[in-house]
Amino acid sequence: MQSMPAPFKHRIITLASASPRRAELLQQIGVQFVQLPVDIDETPLPAEAAIDYVQRLALAKARAGWQQSQASGCEQAVLGADTTVVLDNRIMGKPADCEQALEMLTALSGKTHRVLSAVSLVQSQRQLSALSITEVTFRELQREEILAYWRTGEPADKAGSYAIQGLAAMFVTAINGSYSGVVGLPLAETSQLLNAMAL
Repeated sequence: MQSMPAPFKHRIITLASASPRRAELLQQIGVQFVQLPVDIDETPLPAEAAIDYVQRLALAKARAGWQQSQASGCEQAVLGADTTVVLDNRIMGKPADCEQALEMLTALSGKTHRVLSAVSLVQSQRQLSALSITEVTFRELQREEILAYWRTGEPADKAGSYAIQGLAAMFVTAINGSYSGVVGLPLAETSQLLNAMAL
């Protein structure tokens, strides 16, 4: 018989995020962790490509978490992650208001977009990173159902104004890639990083 995969044997790490979704995903693969929210500037740089943007933020979060951990005397590895929705090379972050959510979801309606989800692991001078790219296709959406979706409160703090693990599941007709990556933490890539760092 094959032995259980390494993710079930990890030592405790720090998750540089306050996201309950990322916490649930780590719990799903048996990783022990403590959460440490970090605050970084998530503004894209001028002419920055979406792939570069999401990887930069994931690493910045992991580094910020490592610095905070060291300040409190903690030396465990820190995991940072960032997820963004991209349509026609446009980065779609979290909506500022209903109008922005309406505009984003209208743009995604009936089309296939990409969800980029990057993860970085930092411990002392070591840092490892990985990227997941997933294609998600939406059915045609009506203005009234988008507005009704906004009123649920779910899209307010989500990249691209939707949560695939929530009510927005009814918008999705196809997904090609990592479901967990779309939720916010690609588990295959995350476990590979933990294994590579021998955690």
